[in-house]
Amino acid sequence: MGSSDLPAAFAGLRPWFGDLHNHCDISYGRGSLDEAWANARLQLDFASVTGHAWWPDMPEGDGRLGYLVDFHQRGFDHLAEVWEEVQEKTAAVHQDGRFVSFLSFEWHSMRHGDYCVYYDGPRGEIVRAPDIAAMRAALDAVRSRGGRAMMIPHHICYVPGFRGVHWPDFDSRYSPLVEIVSMHGCAESGEAPRPYLHTMGPRDDRGSMRAGLAAGHRFGLIGSTDHHAAFPGSHDHGRLGVWAPELTRDGIWRGLEERRTWALTGDRIELAFSVNGAPMGAEIPGVPDREIDLDVRGGAAIDYVELVKNGVGIARRDGLGERGGADPAFRGKLALALGWGEPGEPTEWRVELSVQDGRLLGVEPRLRGEEAPEARWGFDGAFHTARVVRKGDEVTLEARTWKNPTTRTDATQGISLELEGDGETRIVARINGRSLDVRLADLRQGPRAGFLDGFVSPAWQLSRAVPEAEYAWRWSWEETDDSPGPAHYYVRVRQKNDQWAWSSPVFVGP
Repeated sequence: MGSSDLPAAFAGLRPWFGDLHNHCDISYGRGSLDEAWANARLQLDFASVTGHAWWPDMPEGDGRLGYLVDFHQRGFDHLAEVWEEVQEKTAAVHQDGRFVSFLSFEWHSMRHGDYCVYYDGPRGEIVRAPDIAAMRAALDAVRSRGGRAMMIPHHICYVPGFRGVHWPDFDSRYSPLVEIVSMHGCAESGEAPRPYLHTMGPRDDRGSMRAGLAAGHRFGLIGSTDHHAAFPGSHDHGRLGVWAPELTRDGIWRGLEERRTWALTGDRIELAFSVNGAPMGAEIPGVPDREIDLDVRGGAAIDYVELVKNGVGIARRDGLGERGGADPAFRGKLALALGWGEPGEPTEWRVELSVQDGRLLGVEPRLRGEEAPEARWGFDGAFHTARVVRKGDEVTLEARTWKNPTTRTDATQGISLELEGDGETRIVARINGRSLDVRLADLRQGPRAGFLDGFVSPAWQLSRAVPEAEYAWRWSWEETDDSPGPAHYYVRVRQKNDQWAWSSPVFVGP
């Protein structure tokens, strides 16, 4: 998305992508902190690796609840032991203009819900606060010394009183953002895509994003992975985008504070949304005439974009039937996915791919960590860090895959390619020593796939080549509303590959 194509509200800003909430063995989780940071840098611009720190109102009991207490306490104590190392490595991995790191820890609460606490630099204290008031007092103390800190609630849609958010306790002065999608599922509403399937239970709409906005709270939106196996940014678990002028701690932090954010599931969907020239996250006067602008550049063909006002969809643009026309000249995207196969040993992949008689414009990694729906200690084997290297029109991918754990869980590894050419442009590859040569004209009709060693062996797929017209949309909408009450607007985007994005709201009126 070029800056000249954007609404004026985003002049001088760029989209950056990150994951602010994920775990490894610094508390309970798997994989080392070094591996977590290495994996973060594969496909993110900024990240925080989070340690589980405290749970003041843990339930008491024998059996499974007794184990729960012991398990978590062990994680809290371990984080305290390695906290100095965590701060040092968080500082060491940061490099302005290349990769931004933040320090964070997670605070659990049955009553208030779970929050992650963030510092704008690489150093800060673990706070074992007994309640949310004490946690906010600790943040006030940081701010009084000239520092910056915030706390973001996550998996908000669990049952109130059982680690779902308690909206009457919420305070946007300390929590400008709310995490609405992660490996737990989506909390846009109790009926949103991606239900909660974790052992912590189903969704309850009283804790949803929709309920919080209806109660009058004003906050921006993020997604995070909450991955527990040293893979920040694990594709399809949750991420966030931030509009900021530069890739620095200060630049990203200001974007977070000002709520210029959007929540993502995985693909790098670039989303710019404004009302009367004010960017997402802004608060504007309650004038009757409202001009709404949207620029979206997806990672695949867009299924639909929907404009939501006060929790109700009021306008929608669908991509049904759009195939980008028959022009032989092509600019667009296609994706390579690796995986499948039967249970057993993981598959090590090496792909050497080139674009022949065309031009490779960009490469987006779509890499996943091992599925870890339950936090555990230890790991039975060496962790693996993938590798993606681009040189001109060539790209090399090295990765490890496991069988998809269920028929509803995608554990593939892959990359997305943006390219230009025509029908005779070819995708030429060596996949674990097997040769592949496919014309772009054939990929424009639909995906192509194959096996490494025959039926039910590990497999690969090249997606349909999607023209730019199917994923790069600009949409304007005008509305007149004379009602005196406040309103909020946001957009949701769904791609045909079931990847999603949600903009932070724009708030209109008092």
